[in-house]
Amino acid sequence: MELQSPQKEIYSKERFSALQAQRLAQEIAAGPVVFQVSRLMVKFGIFQMLDDNKNGLTLEEIAEKAKLSRYGAQCLLESSLTIGTVLLKEGKFRLAKAGWFLLHEDMARVNMDFNHDVNYLGLFHLEEAILNGKPEGLKVFGQWPTIYEGLSQLPPQVQKSWFGFDHYYSDCSFDEAMDIVFDGKRRSLLDVGGNTGRFAMKCVTRNAEAEVTIMDLPQQLEMMRAQTKGKPGADRIHGHGANLLDEKVPFPTGFDAIWMSQFLDCFSESEVISILTRAAKSMDASSRLFIMETFWDRQRFETASYCLAQISIYFTALANGNSKMYYSNDMIRCIQEAGLEVESIHDGLGMGHSLVVCKLAK
Repeated sequence: MELQSPQKEIYSKERFSALQAQRLAQEIAAGPVVFQVSRLMVKFGIFQMLDDNKNGLTLEEIAEKAKLSRYGAQCLLESSLTIGTVLLKEGKFRLAKAGWFLLHEDMARVNMDFNHDVNYLGLFHLEEAILNGKPEGLKVFGQWPTIYEGLSQLPPQVQKSWFGFDHYYSDCSFDEAMDIVFDGKRRSLLDVGGNTGRFAMKCVTRNAEAEVTIMDLPQQLEMMRAQTKGKPGADRIHGHGANLLDEKVPFPTGFDAIWMSQFLDCFSESEVISILTRAAKSMDASSRLFIMETFWDRQRFETASYCLAQISIYFTALANGNSKMYYSNDMIRCIQEAGLEVESIHDGLGMGHSLVVCKLAK
C-alpha cells in the first residue's frame, strides 16, 4: 500500500512523544466513557451554557441550570476537564476549544449522533464481525443479512441519524458533481443505489430535460417515491427494482451516464467488480460511469482521513460485514478488472469526495 501526500508524510513516522503516546493509549482505553460523557455535555446543554457565559459558571450554577444533581454535574465536569473539553479557572468552568467544536461543528454533531444511535450497541460485536465476515452487530436491531434490507424498519431515531449522516456527507458535493456529470450532453442518467432520491431530485430540478432512473432495492424505491411525491420534476424520476448483489441481474441499457454516489463502499471488492462488470456491459463508447466516494487516502486534511477510517468499522460491524471506505488504488483496480478505465479523477468535492469518471476500456 502506497499513500500520497499529506498522508504519506503523516503516517510514515511516529507522531507522538512518549508522554503523548501514553496519554493517547489511555484515551483509547477510556474511549466509550469519553464519548458518552461528551455526548451528555451536549445533550444536557452544559457546553451551550458555558458558551453563553464566557466568564464561566460554578459547579452549583451548572447543576441548577442543567437540572442535574450536584453529584451528576460534578462527575460530568471533572471528566470533561481531564478530557479537555472544558477549563477550570478561578472556581468557574469555561468552554475549551474541543468543547466548542463538539457544540458547533456539524460534522462532530452528525458523527456523534450516528455513532450513538446507529453504531454504539452493535460495536460490541465487532470481534465477531471481523472473525465471521458478517455484520454481527446488526442483531441489536433485527435479523437482516445487511442493514440495507432493514433500513425502512429501523427505529425512528436510528433512521434519523443514519439518513442525517448519509445526507450530510453526500449533499454538499452534489452541485459540484453535477457540473461534471451534466456537461451539456448528458440527459438520461441511471442512479444506482439512489436511496431516497435526493440526487435525482437535484438532477431533474437543475436540468429540465434530465430523466433519472433509480436502480435500487424495491423497499428503497418505495421510500424514494414517498420522498419525491408531488415535487416538481418527480415525474421524470423512475424506479428500477433490483438486488444488485445478484450477479445474474443485468443493468438496464440506453443511459448516457451511470451514477454511483457513496454506493460502492457498501460492497466487498468481489461484489464491486461484479457490479461494475454488469454496468460496463450496459455502456457504449460514448457513455460514462461516475463513481463518487470519500477515499480516506485522498483527503486534504488528516482529520478527514481519521474519520473515514473509523467509519469503515460501521460497515464491518453493522452494515454488511465486508466493505469499507476504500483506499483509492483498490477501487481503481476493481474498475480495471471490470473492463473499464479511469478517464479522470476530480478530488476535493464537498466534504472531501472524489469523482472518478470511467469509460469502457479500449
